Amino acid sequence: MKNKWLIVYIAALFEVMWVSGLKHAGTSLEWTGTIIAILISFGLLIRATNFLPVSTVYAVFTGLGAAGTVLIEILFFGEPLKLLKILLIVLLVAGVVGLKVISSGKQEVKES
Repeated sequence: MKNKWLIVYIAALFEVMWVSGLKHAGTSLEWTGTIIAILISFGLLIRATNFLPVSTVYAVFTGLGAAGTVLIEILFFGEPLKLLKILLIVLLVAGVVGLKVISSGKQEVKES
């Protein structure tokens, strides 16, 4: 089951890429990369929901994507670093980890 969660983590990574691309893409190449990231992200998300509980997968996907997007904006695009923002990201990630932990004991949805 751990390998199936890796699919969710990779999907969240691509989510961060396309969300940042929506704001910062300015050339045809950048927009093409953004569209490719959207397709990969949602393709992997759909694949993960074939094996794992959809509610937990979606919560982990969006939580990690939101946290990752905020961090990328701070690190690469000059978004101001605020202590409260970092604390809220930590709280968000803690909730995502908690959801994943409590759903780990459940059976996979189906095996393909």
